[in-house]
Amino acid sequence: MRLKNRFPAAAAIAAYLLSLLLPGPVSAQPSSDTSRYEVCGYMPSFFPLMKEALTWPEAWGNSPEKDFVKWKGQARGIVLGCMENLPPAPLGFAPEITASEQRNGYSARKILFNVSQWCRVPAYLLVPDGKGPFPAVIVLHDHGAHFSIGKEKVVRPFAVPPEVEKDAELWVEKFYDGVFIGDMLARNGFVVLAVDALYWGERGRREGADYDVQQALASNMLQMGSSWGGFITADDLRSADFLASLDCVDSTRIGCLGFSMGAYRAWMLAALSDRIAVSASVCWMNTTGYLMTMDNNQNKGGSAWSMIVPGLRRFMDYPHVAAIACPRPALFFNCRQDKLFPTEGVEEAYDVLRRTWEEQDAGDSLVTRLWDGNHFFNRQMQEEVLEFLCRWL
Repeated sequence: MRLKNRFPAAAAIAAYLLSLLLPGPVSAQPSSDTSRYEVCGYMPSFFPLMKEALTWPEAWGNSPEKDFVKWKGQARGIVLGCMENLPPAPLGFAPEITASEQRNGYSARKILFNVSQWCRVPAYLLVPDGKGPFPAVIVLHDHGAHFSIGKEKVVRPFAVPPEVEKDAELWVEKFYDGVFIGDMLARNGFVVLAVDALYWGERGRREGADYDVQQALASNMLQMGSSWGGFITADDLRSADFLASLDCVDSTRIGCLGFSMGAYRAWMLAALSDRIAVSASVCWMNTTGYLMTMDNNQNKGGSAWSMIVPGLRRFMDYPHVAAIACPRPALFFNCRQDKLFPTEGVEEAYDVLRRTWEEQDAGDSLVTRLWDGNHFFNRQMQEEVLEFLCRWL
């Protein structure tokens, strides 16, 4: 009876699960009663019970810690604690320029640097003309189930084969309204860093990209006590440290920006790094309650592996983690017709974010907005993001 009172919406499912334990009539033929299956589609049949069991005990307002600054430290520690067996910090970044070209108002450089003691990574670095130091933005590329390019989704590539140039142009037309976001920021006076995440672009798979490899890659990393999602976030944290080390950068004025998975990476980075003064996240914010449903793309796995930190949902939901960045300026855009992120979940997450920033007397530094349209970063959104970054950086 206590279970029924606590989880009224799940009473029927609980009764069904109990029925599985009771003996039934013996039959020589396989049962055709599909109600006895415990997996439906991609989900366990008891997933509503699992969701109702998530109480977010370490979220701000639920945590026993009532001092916000102390809570931020504790919450950040919980997130980092779930990201285990990650590569150690580099002993030195040792940057190297491998190619460069002059563009309209800025120089574009292809570089290599040590993001950890395990990985030396390729990146694009855009530096405005003139005397620095300049404000800077880490531009974080999306997922898109498209792995042949990464950093080239946000910075116009050069010194690459023609097929890479074409790939990037088509992708930017499809999702960024024809604009290379990094180049747009560089023309407006920002140093820009764009780095391939593991499995994208020049950090891809020797045998070639394959959508299904995501599951095996993530599984193998879990088997070794790590996680793909945690690894990507750790690389982003070290990239912020690298950017702050450059003479051309004002280390007190560093922001981050991303679309889709890049947006997830942006608010995660802002939550976990004090290097980030401002963040802008376009088309990735929601709550577990609305993402974990029978018909949402998130439940198919695959692409979700790159954004999973094991065990974190036991403590906090997505907006609770993003709120660790409060009271620093943050922008969140989503789209009403975006099938990946249900509007109800976006609004629920935005309520959490607004409540947190307003409680800390920082409501004027938070922007949350729902736009009409699909999963897309259009030019008007880009202009408002640029204005936001210019205002705070």
